[in-house]
Amino acid sequence: MAPKLGIIAGGGDLPGLVAAACRAQGRPFHILALSGHADPQVIGDQAPQDWIRLGEAGTGFERLRQAGVAEVVMIGPVRRPTIMELAPDFRTARFFARVGLKALGDDGLLRAVASELESEGFKVVGVDDVLSDCLATPGPYGTVVPDEQAQADMDRGIQVARGLGALDVGQAVVVQQGIVLGVEAIEGTDNLLRRCGPLAREGLGGVLVKLKKPGQDRRIDLPTIGLTTLREAAAAGLRGIAIEAGGALVVDAKALGAEADRLGLFVTGITPC
Repeated sequence: MAPKLGIIAGGGDLPGLVAAACRAQGRPFHILALSGHADPQVIGDQAPQDWIRLGEAGTGFERLRQAGVAEVVMIGPVRRPTIMELAPDFRTARFFARVGLKALGDDGLLRAVASELESEGFKVVGVDDVLSDCLATPGPYGTVVPDEQAQADMDRGIQVARGLGALDVGQAVVVQQGIVLGVEAIEGTDNLLRRCGPLAREGLGGVLVKLKKPGQDRRIDLPTIGLTTLREAAAAGLRGIAIEAGGALVVDAKALGAEADRLGLFVTGITPC
């Protein structure tokens, strides 16, 4: 039997999917849900679970050990708090004093968190180790495919996303007719799309490109899309979404492809050169 898995749960649907996969595999698990980030409806009330604040690292480590967890997966978006919001316990404060919160981008901070978990004796694994069928595959997810203009916008988006990721800022960019309408920062992809809607130009709509950051630790914070992202892209007037095959996650691929067809958008897995 696989080791007991600790699911450190942020927002979105993925924590629930990981728990469901563990049940299907007969794998023991325990959810450590982050208050104010994890969705209580996704976590449910049937799974073994604890809830902690983001600043309660000491309590979190203790709960995971008490539950007999050997491996952990960090999954779901977490809004990065200020120090005032964090209200860190002693263990968390000691961590930030060592790594320096202000000096780190999201990827750097998550790497440091993963390293801290491993220093406590837990093995950090990637969500694709549990949900291998969620890893993006090459090619279209529906019947709509990008045309020449969309391909040009995707190529431009790849260039910009790589530069953005190299600076540890974000994973997504929106490009329309060669013009960068917006790049992802702390607001996340869905808010990026809402911001870009009013900026759209006349003519053919733009494209959302999502790539993992250069050198990113694959175990943490892989780019993710689902039905909400697809619908936000449609509302923003985009023509499609390009995601990195083998480097991004797709939630409910079958439903996503069907919805993309209904909306007349393409969703495609790409392999950047």
